[in-house]
Amino acid sequence: MTIIDKINEINEVVKDIFDFTQTNETVKEDFDEYLSTIGAKNISLNQMEKVFLPYIFERNIGKNHKPVLEMFIEEGKYKNKEVAESLLRTQASIFEIKRILKNGFELLNLINEKTYTVLSLTKMTSFRGVYAGQYIAARIFEFRGEYYVIEISSVLSHSQKEDAMRYAVMKLVQNPKLLYLDNPQKEEEIKSTISEMYEKFIKTFGKDIILTTNKHADDIIGAFNDGEEIDLSDKLSNIEQYKFFHVKELDNNYSNFLENSLGGFSSHSETYDVAVIFDKEKGLYAIPFYETFTKIFENKDSVENYKGCIEYFLSNDSIPDTILSRVKDAYPNFMDIINETLETSYTFEDLMKEYKSEYLNNRIYSSATVLYCSGAFSQVFDIISAPKPEPAAAPTAKVGRNDPCPCGSGKKYKNCCGG
Repeated sequence: MTIIDKINEINEVVKDIFDFTQTNETVKEDFDEYLSTIGAKNISLNQMEKVFLPYIFERNIGKNHKPVLEMFIEEGKYKNKEVAESLLRTQASIFEIKRILKNGFELLNLINEKTYTVLSLTKMTSFRGVYAGQYIAARIFEFRGEYYVIEISSVLSHSQKEDAMRYAVMKLVQNPKLLYLDNPQKEEEIKSTISEMYEKFIKTFGKDIILTTNKHADDIIGAFNDGEEIDLSDKLSNIEQYKFFHVKELDNNYSNFLENSLGGFSSHSETYDVAVIFDKEKGLYAIPFYETFTKIFENKDSVENYKGCIEYFLSNDSIPDTILSRVKDAYPNFMDIINETLETSYTFEDLMKEYKSEYLNNRIYSSATVLYCSGAFSQVFDIISAPKPEPAAAPTAKVGRNDPCPCGSGKKYKNCCGG
């Protein structure tokens, strides 16, 4: 099969998917609602592609949150199943354009740090104004040994490198496995880092869990990272009344995530317990309200808003299945309390399938460990943590445009502060 044949088959399946969104009753109703929600109800067919592609790749429908593409494959109305299943493995990332090719691009994925040669599904004339050195938010996928770009949603200039890196970190915060997706060498690096850090954690603290509060969690993690000795005697958990409540700083809001991360837990206004846990397989976690959660299985009535705490631990995507397994193993009444509170009759396996299926179906390492191994995060962190330069003092006397600039740069005034 030639590349042209592959491209034609891919485009045929994409057309099949669009037809599916218009003929499947459940999907059509949801798609129409989606268009209304984003204010695109009356857009033209030419504009539809920019809306349609994010919808099919990102939208989950119904109680079971089933992806639209999975529903399409289950219905079976496609011309090529292999293409349809390839689309399930699409990567959405931010890429640096290394080279413009005759029929595609050479792209560096800023998230998983791997370089790809990708082919375009449309004529390259569609990308006038796109040049090497720019950054693109795009989706690529592999089909029969070739990579294809199916969507470019935005383009950043070469001077917007920091914005591109921040976008990469945002995607990693939302989905840590993107760092090692399709890059086994990166995953081996993560595994090696976890192994080394686990031994260091046990050597430092003598155990794999420290129960503390948000006021001291940063000091403990910082000392561990820096290899410093730390006296834990005055930093252990001392919560008098266990209660669960909403902490706004824990909301996954990227607009302030990086800056807030510099302040850490200690910047939060209220006090609550935090467990610093090192999972031997998945890495370092800082779990808010962990001790509060465990107290539920000792005496649930002693924990204020215990139902909210249970729901938080089950529904929070950043809390892995292994954390729940740890508590379940420590408390034989774990499932009894869960089922009584939720009015359900789950087994532990059923509970994990319902709430932690992503962890069961994929190997997901802790966000802290993934960010530790990310080149994009290192660059952004260095930028935002670096001391800001003092602004140049305004000249007190009139300076000629061709005179040396008073700031001491060595440039003419007109080419420096006078510009």
